[in-house]
Amino acid sequence: MNFGMEYPWVLAGLLLCLLPIFRLGAVANPYPWLAILPPDPFSLAIDALIRLCGVLAISGLTLGLAGAYLQEQQVERIGHGAHIVMLLDRSNSMDNTFAGKAPHAQGEESKASAARRLLNQFVDHRQHDLIGIAEYSTSPLFVLPLTENKAAIHAAIDATALPALAYTNVSKGLSMALEFFDSRPVTGSRIVLLVSDGAAVIDPDSEAALRELFKQRQVSLYWVFLRTANSPGLFEIPDDPRDDNAQAMPERYLHLFFNSLHIPYKAYEAETPGALQQSVDDINRLENRPLHYFERIPKQDLSTRCYAFAAVMLLLLLGVKLCEARP
Repeated sequence: MNFGMEYPWVLAGLLLCLLPIFRLGAVANPYPWLAILPPDPFSLAIDALIRLCGVLAISGLTLGLAGAYLQEQQVERIGHGAHIVMLLDRSNSMDNTFAGKAPHAQGEESKASAARRLLNQFVDHRQHDLIGIAEYSTSPLFVLPLTENKAAIHAAIDATALPALAYTNVSKGLSMALEFFDSRPVTGSRIVLLVSDGAAVIDPDSEAALRELFKQRQVSLYWVFLRTANSPGLFEIPDDPRDDNAQAMPERYLHLFFNSLHIPYKAYEAETPGALQQSVDDINRLENRPLHYFERIPKQDLSTRCYAFAAVMLLLLLGVKLCEARP
């Protein structure tokens, strides 16, 4: 039963519903003798309807006073989408523009601001996705579990407008993002969407743990790399072999590590807001597979509807009373 009451003891008032059945409330007028008149089914039906209106009016008022409501429930849905965890970089450099400087001039947009704007658009186009949000800097930050509540998702994304925190520790952020899929059945696509403008060296123990987590969770990975102008890219090989190491080029080696995971993985280099828009559009186009999920419907208060129904019944009774013939 999904039906509940805030104050169940008020339901004792339903006993008052018996009053219209045994007493109509109309004025009784004396007549000499009605036995010779034939039965009048229409009048009897009107009498029954008037009594029913009285019963329903008292019932509506009682249920309203009792605080009737529908309990929270889950409804099975089948659509097209994915389970997506957005992993957002909250390091200090995200507050700079794509040119690598703080935004000062009018119209200049920081990387975090551009990502926030386009991710909100991305969410608006994903009608049936379950989306969760995590952030990371020196430590991972849990923000929002997987949910279909678009208002909560937008609020979580908009919260990145606060000043950035510290440095970049992507391994801990990835571990937290993968934990979002714990105890969830594998239905539809599972995606970690990493939005970052840099990386850091991942130690061998963290690499081994991430390999195992990606294998167990069956997750696809998209990396939107917000590349600062004139900085090394993910696909560049340095001219000097001595510079080809994880300390000098952490983003390139993180990309190589992701490629070695043997999972669906794709990286995008975005050097401008326009390039970031193209990468988000590409992800939106690729990940639109059949998805089986449960939509959570929150508790719904029914007391207002009960009062409205009782008011309609009382208005009908008032109309009947005004039409009553007086001798």
